[in-house]
Order: sequence, then structure tokens, then C-alpha cells
Amino acid sequence: MLAMFASLTLRATAAVPEIPADGDYTIAPPYADAPELSGATDVRKGTIYEFTMNSADGKIYPGLNGPYTRNVWVYVPKEYVPGTPAPFILCQDGGGYRKRLAPVLDNLISQGRLPVMIAVMVNSGGGDSRGSERGLEYDTVSDVYTRFIETEVLPKIEHDYKITFTKDPDGRATMGGSSGAACAFTMGWFRPDLYRRILSYSGTFVNQQWPENPDSPRGAWEYHAHFVPENPPKPLRVWLEVGEHDNGFNQPEASYHNWVMANQRMAAALKAKGYHYQFTFARAAGHVDGKVVGQTLPEALLWLWQGYPVK
Repeated sequence: MLAMFASLTLRATAAVPEIPADGDYTIAPPYADAPELSGATDVRKGTIYEFTMNSADGKIYPGLNGPYTRNVWVYVPKEYVPGTPAPFILCQDGGGYRKRLAPVLDNLISQGRLPVMIAVMVNSGGGDSRGSERGLEYDTVSDVYTRFIETEVLPKIEHDYKITFTKDPDGRATMGGSSGAACAFTMGWFRPDLYRRILSYSGTFVNQQWPENPDSPRGAWEYHAHFVPENPPKPLRVWLEVGEHDNGFNQPEASYHNWVMANQRMAAALKAKGYHYQFTFARAAGHVDGKVVGQTLPEALLWLWQGYPVK
């Protein structure tokens, strides 16, 4: 465990707080939803479009276990002007976040605290862990998933909904929980020319890759064990969270399946290499703990988008 944690003051009101600086923080119960999660009546609400993608129509993920479908949701704020290159955030396991992400963006965009951005919330192809479509997509340490997003998902959205996505990598964020969070980091690691802002809840920086790859023999565990420490820093901004009682919290290092240890080591590796990072350790919290997500998501997004112009 990291030796020292700063103290993160919990917000009791809707007043605009200072955004905590880079570094390590601890939060503790009682957890409460941030005010920005409420659907305020005086805020212009964006539109959410939903569509389905069939595996038979794609080339990159035809299906490990036969045909499948995935749902995709696209949040477009009322302030978006069609044809304008827009910053955006891509969310893995999108269906699990859309009811929280949309009101947060409505509130923070209307307050002028976040840029006018699109949210692309994409479900996986289904299943979990090794041998599943989700595991293949999210736990593979390569740029394949990024190519899927860039060649099959974003072009369809641009065509069908008259949206223009920015090509500026500083205007492109990616997020998720668990394997979806590891996937988000993988996108930035392999393609920092496309994605530079990463938000991770309970990231699966453990040995869960399948099929095995000799270039990353312990899967995403290699990020903190070798890849980050042994490579020059990349232009990434990374927000990380893990729960005290997260998956495998009592497992030994040799298991390579202790999420708490893995995320603490990710934070330490990023710090040592001089990355812009923020790490939140949530006491008495579990894996992608919903109460923690509800409390931290607005501040995490505000920290994540620091330095990008708000117009």
C-alpha cells in the first residue's frame, strides 16, 4: 500500500470546489452522490441516441462464440453545434454509466466547467473474463480495440447523427470500470496520438489477458511491473480509483490478481515517471463501488479535463 495518502475533503454542498491537485487521496464513508448527478430542472438536457451493432456487420470482432449484438448510446449536449469538431469521452460498458454520466455532463457543461462534449457509451460484446467477448476486447493489451472504435464505431456515429469528433488527442478521453478501465488505459498507452485522458474505476491491471501474448505475458499487470517504469512518459492524464475491499484484496502478489495492489502500483509507477495522475483509495469500498462512483465522478471529470479550453 502506498505509505501516505492526502486527505480529500468530501463535498457537503453544491458550491464550486477547488479541483484537487495531482497525487494520492483517501476517501471514506459515508459516501453520497455528488449534486451534479441530479437532473436539475433548470439545466438544458442533452439528447441520448441508442442503436445496436451486429457482429456480422463488423470485421474486427466477428464473435468468439457465435453472432452477438452490442448496444451503443450517444449523448449529445444541447449546446453542441452540428459540424463543429467536438471533444468526447468514450465509455466502456456504457449501459452501466449512461444514467449517471448524462446528468453530470448536463450540469457541468451548462455551468461552463466542462467543454461541450459528446459521450459515446459502448457496451462490450458480452460475457466476462477469459474466453468471453468482453474479455477479448477489454483485457487484450494491444491497439485492436482502439482500431475497432476508430473504424467501426465513431464513423457510424458521425454519419448517422451528424456529429464531428475532434482529431485532437487532448480532446479525446476514455473511461471505464474493471476491465473497461484497463481497456481505457490500453487505448491511451498504445495510441496516445488518439487518446490522452483516462478515467479508471477499479482498473483490472492484473493478469487476465486471453489469449496469452508473449509481449505482455502477465496481461495488464505488465503496465505497472514493466511498461510504465521502463518506457519514456507518454502525454497521458490518468485518474485512478480502487476500493479497500476490491477484487482479490487479500490475494498474494504471486496470484497477479490483487486489484488493490495493482492499482496502488499503477499510481506509484505513474508518479515515479512524472505523469499527471490522481489516485483515489476508497475505504470500505468494493469493486467499481456504485456509491464511490456517484460521489467522485464529477470531480474526476473536472480533474481529467483540466487544461482543455471550455468554450
